[in-house]
Amino acid sequence: MDMDPLQLFRDQFNPHSEAEVKWLEAVFYFIRDHVCPVLSGPTSSCRTADQCASQLSVSVLKRIQKNMSSTHTLPVSYRLVCVSELLSHQRLACVSNLSWSTNQQQMLAREVELSLPGQQALPRANLLLIGCLTHNEDGELRLTDASGSIRCEVLSPSPLWLDRLVFLPHWHYIPQSAPKQAQAEAQGYVELIGSPVLLCPGLVHGLVTVPGTEVGPKIAVSVTEAATLIHNRTRGQRFSVYGQVAFVCPLLVVAGTSFFCFTLTDNTHTIPVLVKDSSRLWWTHCVSVGVCVSVTALRACVLQAWKGNILCVTKHSEIHKIHNQPHTYTRAEDTPQAIHPPLMTHLEEGQPETCLVQSAVRIKQSRVISYQGTVTEVVSEGAGLYIMDRMMGVCLAYQPTLRRKLRVGDTVQLHHVHFLYRPCPDFPPSMLCTCLRSTLTVTNFSRVLGSAPDRSCPGDGVLPRLLVERSTAVSQYLWTCHLSAQLRRSLFPSAATQCVCVLSWKLMAIVLGQEQRQRRDIYAEMLDEPHSCVLMQYATDLAQHQYVSLSDLCKSLQEDSWASLSLSSLLPPTGGGLTRVELNTALAWSSRTLSSDCRNKPGKTLRQRPLLLVGVLELPSHTSHHTLQLRDGTGVVACVITETTQEEGEGRRAVFNTAWIGCLVCVQQFTMVTERFLQSDFPSYQHLDQDKFITHKHCRVYLQFSQDCLHILSPSVAMETHQCLKGVESVDEEEKEKEVEIVVDSKRRRDDEGPEASQSSSSSTTTTTYPCISVVLRLEQKTGVTWMNTGSGREEQEAGLIACFSAKTTVVGPVVVWGQDPKNRPMKDFEADKEKQVTVVCSGASARWFPILQPECFYRLVVPNTHDRGVLIGCAVTGQSHDFIMKVQSDWRFHTLTRPLLAHTNEQSVSATVSSVSEVLDDSCADVVCFQGFVSERINLDDRTRDTGHTDIGVRLTVCDQNGRSIHVYLKLKHNTYPPGLLPGNTLMLSAFHRRLSRTGSVYCTNLPVSCVTVMHVQDKSSEGRQTVPIMHLGLWTRHSCTVARIKGHVVCFLFLQLQWKCSQCGSVYRQSACSQCRSSSASVFDSTAKLVIDDGTGEAHVRFSGVHVRQLLGLADSQWEGLQRALRLRGDITVYPRGRSPACYSDDQLLHFLLLCVRSVDLLSLTCSRQHEAKAEEVKRLSRSKRDFLTRMAPPPKLTCLHMHSSQTTVKC
Repeated sequence: MDMDPLQLFRDQFNPHSEAEVKWLEAVFYFIRDHVCPVLSGPTSSCRTADQCASQLSVSVLKRIQKNMSSTHTLPVSYRLVCVSELLSHQRLACVSNLSWSTNQQQMLAREVELSLPGQQALPRANLLLIGCLTHNEDGELRLTDASGSIRCEVLSPSPLWLDRLVFLPHWHYIPQSAPKQAQAEAQGYVELIGSPVLLCPGLVHGLVTVPGTEVGPKIAVSVTEAATLIHNRTRGQRFSVYGQVAFVCPLLVVAGTSFFCFTLTDNTHTIPVLVKDSSRLWWTHCVSVGVCVSVTALRACVLQAWKGNILCVTKHSEIHKIHNQPHTYTRAEDTPQAIHPPLMTHLEEGQPETCLVQSAVRIKQSRVISYQGTVTEVVSEGAGLYIMDRMMGVCLAYQPTLRRKLRVGDTVQLHHVHFLYRPCPDFPPSMLCTCLRSTLTVTNFSRVLGSAPDRSCPGDGVLPRLLVERSTAVSQYLWTCHLSAQLRRSLFPSAATQCVCVLSWKLMAIVLGQEQRQRRDIYAEMLDEPHSCVLMQYATDLAQHQYVSLSDLCKSLQEDSWASLSLSSLLPPTGGGLTRVELNTALAWSSRTLSSDCRNKPGKTLRQRPLLLVGVLELPSHTSHHTLQLRDGTGVVACVITETTQEEGEGRRAVFNTAWIGCLVCVQQFTMVTERFLQSDFPSYQHLDQDKFITHKHCRVYLQFSQDCLHILSPSVAMETHQCLKGVESVDEEEKEKEVEIVVDSKRRRDDEGPEASQSSSSSTTTTTYPCISVVLRLEQKTGVTWMNTGSGREEQEAGLIACFSAKTTVVGPVVVWGQDPKNRPMKDFEADKEKQVTVVCSGASARWFPILQPECFYRLVVPNTHDRGVLIGCAVTGQSHDFIMKVQSDWRFHTLTRPLLAHTNEQSVSATVSSVSEVLDDSCADVVCFQGFVSERINLDDRTRDTGHTDIGVRLTVCDQNGRSIHVYLKLKHNTYPPGLLPGNTLMLSAFHRRLSRTGSVYCTNLPVSCVTVMHVQDKSSEGRQTVPIMHLGLWTRHSCTVARIKGHVVCFLFLQLQWKCSQCGSVYRQSACSQCRSSSASVFDSTAKLVIDDGTGEAHVRFSGVHVRQLLGLADSQWEGLQRALRLRGDITVYPRGRSPACYSDDQLLHFLLLCVRSVDLLSLTCSRQHEAKAEEVKRLSRSKRDFLTRMAPPPKLTCLHMHSSQTTVKC
């Protein structure tokens, strides 16, 4: 009677406990249910499945005990797991090693974590795997049991393992993370960290021998002999070749066919081998660089795509590793260096040879090397970017995507890889890039968990696919990958990865330009000698554009604005003599402008890379900032944008097209402005280093740029329509109009038909569910944004104050009903009718339209979600009086019409005439003026700051025109919002300003509550500093309008010189360490003033000097000037009149005599001066010549202020 196979199995191992009995039974049943079914059939000695399971279980258990650290017990803590259970239940990566003890496992875990700081070792899982090791048509090695199969990654597989039943004592399991919709395809895989244990005997493979041995029927020839056979190939001939593997190309799929190539070499020759048969694609795991192999049943064929002969593997071919190779083959000195470059573990930072220099871009040649290292960072799996040894970047994008992604901790060998130095400033200086001839081999699998994939990086291979399609250079590809990761974090945190990658690629083509490169020849890249590929040359540009998020930009500007601020630099050259009030007023406001592109700036700059911004243009979201703003996922920044007018060619104006709202744009050239507001109470300039006198400070950051610097990445619907009208896209206008069915009220229909008739006709013809009404208007004038008291407070603002502005418009047609928002589509004939003057009022949320509404432009005002014409009629489009008012609601929309009907563009406009500065100065009739000019100077008049952060200051602007004439404009911003862009160099249009006369007859302007300031043109930072000061003759200066010029002449006489110590509090003379007025003040400042007459032969002028210019005028050194101040400390002041008697002229006054000597030594001067415009009439003067007197009218001499002294030749002759 036969004994139970299970009992026989138990008896052979003599279990000592109930736990061991149950464990043996579990092993028996597992092998019977999951392992035996995958075998081809029971052996001859097995009559039943249980007997087969019993014999196989005994074999398995004996091999398990051999691999255990302790062989006298059974591993009851381990259990056998089937493939399906491993894939479905094991969610975390783990390691299983049967030979480890607990102490060994803990020691190895600590060793791994110390070698890779910040990483965690793989947790241990007591699981055992048994199955059949097979391969599929794609060349994958798989472990199969009755429940399923799992992919296996093996470091150095042997052909003898295939189709064998194996037991895995040492392995890693790595689950694949994927979105829910792709979890079915994304399964984990097993990494074999040791050789598998063969359980059943396999087939005996044919032996291959090298020359000189007679072991089998297959005789292998050397590479040299094979090269001759390939050249003189015979049809149907098959032969075997042995040699050393030189290169292993990656597995490629072309037109649905998978193949790979490798080369065999000996002392003198190299031959390529093509593996195309699907049953032999698994050889890619067995072939490694430097390994000697023998390949059987090869045939010689012609590869037409390469135009050369090659060896091809047949379905009868086999591969074998040769461990005992001939002595003549192992001579390393005979191996060509180009085929086997030395294996490097580190590289010194050295630049490859430079071939060509093109401006800032340098074209270099790459070096081909071999490298071995450890992966320390996964930059982007999908883009194929890694960091090795914390210093070496690796780019695998020029090869097909790896089946097994590299993990942190993997030890990798790279053969025939291209070494590049500084191809992209966003990556490590040293970069390794693989081509189709490069070989990547993992020599040790990682033993750490690694971090989760960075979802901000492209992870699905979109960028490598674009790289193959466009044949992009490596420097551009690296920059695009870095940009894609940044955009994913800052711009689209929830968008699809493919959209971000495509957007990054489009940005790369815009910013860097898409070079026309020839298509890659994959066969030549793999097989040609000498080697040539797209990585042989590369470009380096350390000034590549750098993308920054808006939050980082604003934070950096705010921090740098205060860190780089020197309070003394904000003061004029005469700052040492300013009183307390003058000093703190001068410090109250300052600005700092930086260009986004510093490459062309002279001198050294900390930032050499130009900046790049990406965001969505929006209307202002806060009522306190009435400018357009740029927004991304991290922050928002205000923008002052101008554009070029089409009518005037080179003219500029504020941006007016609403189609830009909602566009995703790239800003390539811009100016960053930081306005600093400081509230302080410094006693004198000597206390500027003490921060305790600063009571409050804040800054405001915004951008200035032209619309020409914008590149549209994703247009809005209105922008698409605008581009079609400009001819950017050939879209039939009639097809666009089919989407919207228009219901037009006939011009002959009376208004008393009511809105019901309009609604009934609209509902009968429209199919959309979003009706709207609209009216076309032409904007004539607009006021500035003011704070209006509505009587109701809001949480974020002062109680009862909301922003408000109004605009005078001309309604050019009737109310039109639409089935869908027409947006900015061309104006139709039925939208034009009798014109009416209407005042449009925008307050609260509707005030956000202020920056986009500009005079002399046409707009379509749309009221959504209604077709009741009474909505607009009730807003006084029609009325009894002449003052029609239309109050815009928060959900109404304006759309710019760039192509209005020609009949209305030629109508008489009621817009205010824009004058020049000269016309405002000369015209004495108008009290309220509108003029345009550029700002030459800005002076702060008050330093009070509200608690809400809004600046309540007074500003004096000096506005000039092209003729050089200037006018002072005073702005009191108590009831108005603070306008950005009031900076020197910007061109402004000032509307509705009050023209006034001063006591001396000078013309100046002040703002009214309805005044509006519009930035028409921003200063071009690239041309800043190029303007030169003209050289002017004094006699001709009065005929020119320039205010600043350089003069040169002789001193006719010195009118006066005044030196004094004055109180910083009240400005009185400070004598004997006390103020003559306020006795409590203890701070004093030194003030110096001089006035003289200069003549250059064409005329005379009175020139005033102050501060440091007085010291330069007198020709005193710094030590002499300080000594002069000390000598005057007790005396307090001194005034010198060189042409007459000084008030304090004493015969023994040595100080006075010293100053008189200094004054008399002043002779020839070269100065840069500013001229004061005065309205004084010519004076009648009597001139005596001999015995005759002459009366003549003469203009008073011009009054100048010295701004700078040029190489003065004055010296002290005493």
